[in-house]
Amino acid sequence: MNVLVIGSGGREHALCWKLAQSPRLGKLYCAPGNAGIAQVADLVTLDPADHQAVVAFAHANDIGLVVIGPEQPLVDGLADTLRREHVKTFGPSAAAAELEGSKGFTKDLCFAHGIPTAAYACFEELEEARNYVAEQPLPIVIKADGLAAGKGVVIAESYDEADAALVMMFEGGLGEAGANVVIEEFMTGEEASLFALVDGATAVAFGSAQDHKRVGDGDKGPNTGGMGAYSPAPVLTPELQARAMREIIEPTARAMASGGKPFHGVLYAGLMLTDEGPKLIEYNARFGDPECQVLMARLDSDLLELLLAVAEGELWSIAPKWKDETALLVVMAANGYPGPPKKGTEIRGIAEAEATGATVFHAGTREEGGRLLADGGRVLGITALGDSVTAAQARAYAAVDKIDWPGGFCRRDIGWRAVEREA
Repeated sequence: MNVLVIGSGGREHALCWKLAQSPRLGKLYCAPGNAGIAQVADLVTLDPADHQAVVAFAHANDIGLVVIGPEQPLVDGLADTLRREHVKTFGPSAAAAELEGSKGFTKDLCFAHGIPTAAYACFEELEEARNYVAEQPLPIVIKADGLAAGKGVVIAESYDEADAALVMMFEGGLGEAGANVVIEEFMTGEEASLFALVDGATAVAFGSAQDHKRVGDGDKGPNTGGMGAYSPAPVLTPELQARAMREIIEPTARAMASGGKPFHGVLYAGLMLTDEGPKLIEYNARFGDPECQVLMARLDSDLLELLLAVAEGELWSIAPKWKDETALLVVMAANGYPGPPKKGTEIRGIAEAEATGATVFHAGTREEGGRLLADGGRVLGITALGDSVTAAQARAYAAVDKIDWPGGFCRRDIGWRAVEREA
């Protein structure tokens, strides 16, 4: 079976890497891909926003499954177009992807169906939002309703900070994403991510992870797309995971189906583990990045079979199998990130890093004249397995130390909470 993956990041490299291991795979294509993906797939030039071009490529190349990686093509309805043209697709419809595309939609759904989440209110006008904030305790969470590339959430420690966030969003600082604003109570606890495959009717747990959003060691500095991750998340015990599936994921899948918006794809729940139990922070309608990389490193099943089961509504017939080991990933980013990154610097030592047993996923690279160059903010994801978080961490950093890239940096403490618990 021929497969087309849409995307160009570390998430898509991990998906392609795992799909390439399937005995059912024929040709694997990725659009647009990156230098690492080129090692396992044929790269093609396609604009995901040009839906008819994607459809034409799928028909011309006998594509049996399209896997959509990033959120924007999902929210834009690429999966809808492909399904209308009888192309099997892994990824939700635009209506179902509203779980990620609109925080207000998700909060309203949770409220209507008794799904545990933070108390909230939604606003279209600045003054109404200001009046509401003035009556709430601090800290308080201000969120842009729409997609804001990870920049749409402010945890305000003061009323002045909250007001500045509201003004920024309502005055267009985040474009259309901030036209509407969701204001939430601040929840206390530890965060974890839970993934589930959903085929419209059936929801199956698909692993847990914890990531590190802050750019600096000790979780200091500005937020990023993620500087590292590990899976499984020890804090999300089997009992807590089962409770989150029962109280959050499964009711959401039922609510979407009963509302005429059945979800087909991977549902990624950001959870806060509070004293009252797991509560939903927000949903993503696709795999996380870098969480996808550690999930793929642990997965002991045929990924193509699982994704096909979702696309065909046959998820009831199959269950994922996992390696007993922990996977840990360290992101190497270009100098300047999360501000404007310095692109074009040369990277050496990939083969030496992988000789340690680690896997290096490319997130922002290009090849030019036989040289590997940085071409993004987050550039590499060095991933290793171990029988504990501590062991996986040691192996990942041993591989990181083989990378020769003066133009990049990484955190040196990925997994620190779990390592402290193990100690």
